[in-house]
Amino acid sequence: MCTVIGAINPFVQPNLCLVTPALANANNGNWQTASRWARMLSGHYRVRLMAGWQGGDDALMVALHARRSAPSIQAWAQQLPRRPLVVVLTGTDLYRDIHGDADAQRSLALADRLVVLHEGAPLDVPAEFRHKVRVCFQSCSARQPLEKSTRMLRALMVGHLRDEKDPRTLYAAARLLRDRTDIAIDHIGQPLDETLGREAQQTAQDCPAYRWLGGLTHEATRRRIQRAHVLVHASRMEGGAHVVMEAVRSGTPVIASRISGNVGMLGADYPGYFEPGDAAGLAQLLLRCRDDAAMLTRLRAACDARASLFEPSHERQTLLDLLDHLRGTRPDPSGTTHERSRQTP
Repeated sequence: MCTVIGAINPFVQPNLCLVTPALANANNGNWQTASRWARMLSGHYRVRLMAGWQGGDDALMVALHARRSAPSIQAWAQQLPRRPLVVVLTGTDLYRDIHGDADAQRSLALADRLVVLHEGAPLDVPAEFRHKVRVCFQSCSARQPLEKSTRMLRALMVGHLRDEKDPRTLYAAARLLRDRTDIAIDHIGQPLDETLGREAQQTAQDCPAYRWLGGLTHEATRRRIQRAHVLVHASRMEGGAHVVMEAVRSGTPVIASRISGNVGMLGADYPGYFEPGDAAGLAQLLLRCRDDAAMLTRLRAACDARASLFEPSHERQTLLDLLDHLRGTRPDPSGTTHERSRQTP
């Protein structure tokens, strides 16, 4: 499948191949990134958005996911070795695959630039490849908070049910709070793991304040974020979660696991962290948000201080600067001299 976004005349705009293993039907963060970048770049490039590169006369490639896009990355490097290649590292790349998977490691060596999505991620890349790394914060539109209940604290977790998102910590926290009728927990996500789906159903039966809503559209999810008092993000492994920035840009405070991907978006001093897998710590933070009005105010102020990082104009300019530099039309904003030679793994 290939979607072309941009002008038809290739002499006006260079062709850019944007590879993402996750297309629209996945409705996940990788797809959101790829589709947003295609729109942002369409005024400057003729973007081909596809699941895998099958050849063509593209001027440059941007590939999401070092491991899953490895066949496209290797084919590009073999067939068009002097044309720029950018690899975007996802959470599973950064915190699993590039440290043990040969295909992912080969992608690091073949790339001209490695893009990461939060400010802490460069230190998660092996030292020999850090000179290639550029940080590009993701972005979304700003929204106003919607009317919120005064009878209860409404918490929301968004993420498909899979181990990396750690829904079990939310289930356990819901059980710890089952006697608190003034705290409601909604959970959005498709059951990518059937066992986790069954556990969500059981949690809903055992804890009336917990509701598993299944998969919702992106628009419906954003509106629920706007209505929530707080977003819960319990992930074990994250390269820069869309839902975190969507909450920040909606004026909804975040309670998050203290992992590199969350700290790199919210900042080292953010007051709303719990340790990964710590259901009691998550429950305690939810109790503080309900019982101490100053806690929500403090969290929101800290989120507001980070909101400008996720402005669409900032993301777009970062991408254009990077790609134009690789094509030789402007200096590298990092001040680093670009070298066209690639490493051979």
